[in-house]
Amino acid sequence: MRVIVTGGAGFIGSALVRHLVLDKGYDVLTVDALTYAGCEASLKAVEGERTHRFVKADIRDRAAMDAALAGFAPDRIMHLAAESHVDRSITGAADFIDTNVMGTFTLLEAARGYWEGLEGDAKASFRFLHVSTDEVYGSLGDEGLFEETTPYDPSSPYSASKAASDHLAKAWQRTYGLPVVVSNCSNNYGPYHFPEKLIPLAILNALAGRTLPVYGQGENVRDWLYVDDHARALDLIAERGRVGETYNVGGRNERRNIDVVRRVCTVLDELAPANDPRESLIEFVADRPGHDARYAIDASKLEGELGWRPQETFDTGIEKTVRWYLDNEWWWRPLRDRYDGERLGLAAANGDKAPE
Repeated sequence: MRVIVTGGAGFIGSALVRHLVLDKGYDVLTVDALTYAGCEASLKAVEGERTHRFVKADIRDRAAMDAALAGFAPDRIMHLAAESHVDRSITGAADFIDTNVMGTFTLLEAARGYWEGLEGDAKASFRFLHVSTDEVYGSLGDEGLFEETTPYDPSSPYSASKAASDHLAKAWQRTYGLPVVVSNCSNNYGPYHFPEKLIPLAILNALAGRTLPVYGQGENVRDWLYVDDHARALDLIAERGRVGETYNVGGRNERRNIDVVRRVCTVLDELAPANDPRESLIEFVADRPGHDARYAIDASKLEGELGWRPQETFDTGIEKTVRWYLDNEWWWRPLRDRYDGERLGLAAANGDKAPE
């Protein structure tokens, strides 16, 4: 099996690459532009593996995409490359439209040209997996779950750009017959997570004795999915998912943001005790615009059709995550040296220059 993974040096992408190369033995070409959140160090585990190759390229570059497809001749494309942080999209939406919408369009066109040149079994078995987010569905009330049929209702420039890219992927399947499958996931967490996001930010700020910023009163609810569980789901969806279908991926681990941060503090206090409980570092900050109240995924379709189940609960996943950050300063220290731990969207809104 030969697989191209776009965005493979990112958080979810690198977890997928490690799974495909080390667990499945696939030949993998990682394509990543190495923008601010792309980190080649996240692929250290597959360095030297003869079944893995890396190319620095941008999905907006049609010539580069054509060359990658022609040279590698993939059986699958798993498309994860995207600008992905809501805060940054609020203060700099243009990059999100350019990459997530125009980049996906460019990649779809390159994939269509490649697929149309295939013949026989190679053409019949080819798949394009477009990986997206539950944020395209908007905000839930206190009850209910996002299903694959939930109408799109994006609230931020980020979620709107992902919604647009979802529609493009589905349209290329319906119009041109490109064998596309779409997945929408809940919030991921785990090792190699760029430290602007809630959980790694809380871990690293708490280790440094810095304040732990929580939006509003921390009442916003998210469904948390351990990243390695997500990687296994994506491989399964690409292998067995029905063309033209959408599959939601969720961990069935709903938590309020404040409870997530408190749990991080508790685990850190157990594994790396400090003079004072880390919970004393929590600081509530002004809520961000368009902050969705609750996300929660119904993964019944994925579970029923394809037999997927998450292997981690929230508590086991959080402990693994905290232990990983304690044991792998080599990975996160260079990122902290160029990014000081403030929420990037807040930094930009305050007139500070965000990391390149």
